Order: sequence, then C-alpha cells, then structure tokens
Amino acid sequence: MLTSERKALILEVLRRDGRVIAKAVSQELQLSEDTIRRDLRDLAGEGLLQRVHGGALPASPAMADLAARREVSPEGKVAIGRAAARLVRPGQVVLLDGGTTALQLARHLAHGLEATIVTHSPTVALELANHPGIAVELIGGRLFRHSMVAVGAAAAEAIARIRADLFFLGVTGIHPELGLTTGDAEEAAIKRALSRQAAETIVLASREKLGAASPFQIAPLSEASAMVVEADVPDETVEPYRKAGVTLIRS
Repeated sequence: MLTSERKALILEVLRRDGRVIAKAVSQELQLSEDTIRRDLRDLAGEGLLQRVHGGALPASPAMADLAARREVSPEGKVAIGRAAARLVRPGQVVLLDGGTTALQLARHLAHGLEATIVTHSPTVALELANHPGIAVELIGGRLFRHSMVAVGAAAAEAIARIRADLFFLGVTGIHPELGLTTGDAEEAAIKRALSRQAAETIVLASREKLGAASPFQIAPLSEASAMVVEADVPDETVEPYRKAGVTLIRS
C-alpha cells in the first residue's frame, strides 16, 4: 500500500470513528505500528490530526489564525454567544476570555445590564466600551497575537487578585477523556488562572471543538460547570459530556 493510500485510510478512520488507534490500524493493514506512527506524525505536521498516546484525535479548526477562525461556524458562535450572555446576572463580576465566541457574548449582553466584565482581551474590552451598564476591567500583559489576549506574569498577578462569579472559557478542543485543551502552553496557564478565580467555569463550545484535541491541557472536563453548545448538535455527540457531569446549555 502506498503512503498516500495509508494516510487517506487513517483520515477516513478518524472521520468515521472520531479517533485512530495505531495498533488497530497496523493490525488491519498488516503493517508495523512504527509505520502507522510515522504516518500519524506526518499528518499531525500537516495539521490534519492531533496525536495522542496510542493514536490520534481530530485536530481542532480553532487552531487556525484569528482571521480564519472568524469564518468557522459563524452562526453557531453567534447563537452560543447570545445564550451565554443570558447567563450573566445584574451585579455579577464576570471573567470573559478572548476569542471569536467570547466576542459574540460581549455583543449580546443585554443593553440594560449592570455588571463588571474582567477580560484579558483588548478586542472584547473595545466591544464593551460603549455598553452603558458594564464596568470593564482590562488585564494587561504581553499580547499573544494568535488569540489577541494578554498573557505572562503581569496578567497572572492581576488575575490572582480577582474573585469572580463566572468565567466564560474559550478553548480549541473539548474531549471527554483529554478535557479542555488549547494550542499554546502560556495561554493554557492563563486560562487555568482565570478558572481558579471564578465560582463557576462555563465553556463556550462551538461544534468544531467537540471531540477535538489540542496540544496543551487547560483542565480536565470535571473543572467545567457547564458547556454552552449549539441547539442542533446531535445528542450522541454531547452525551459523553453529560455523563461526565457537565451541565449542557443549548443555544
């Protein structure tokens, strides 16, 4: 079998089953596991999957640059943002992550709402600048351009002084076993810091992130109080998260 044929088969297994187990593929093709692992390395280098112990999972489209991410599930992100915005109550202190779905949440906060939004995203802060009832606290630090958020020691120190009611978390991957993941170690650390300072962490979970994985874990799935998902995501897709004890909020 040609290399291109093996890789095409691996991607078909990934599409069909939602994961690839290297040992099973090697047995099916009567090839060594080293050969399959080499193919997985190549496909991961092309951004077509995310390698994990024993095989691979789908790579999240949310790993793309900001301009490309704006084109992924735009209607779903609007719906999730609108539903998440309804969870914010008057007088609350809310930590709001960066990213395209968080921006939609900011846009859909009720006009008459009075609350405090703390964010490390300049883009989110600018979106809220003209909201009459929202007090905006902007966390500073080194700008991580991929997500347009502040990271680093200065951001971590500022976050440690905050006590919030809610944290709306953006991720690039959500998996029942691997948990909540993103593509950068420093950004993952900042997200963990934000989650620690909130009574509840709510994940903004657009469909392309479900079942996908990225290189750096933010937290296990058990750290999430709830996930906001699109209304038409099939029940079988979200059932593993429900079984894990995460409250599902349909947008």
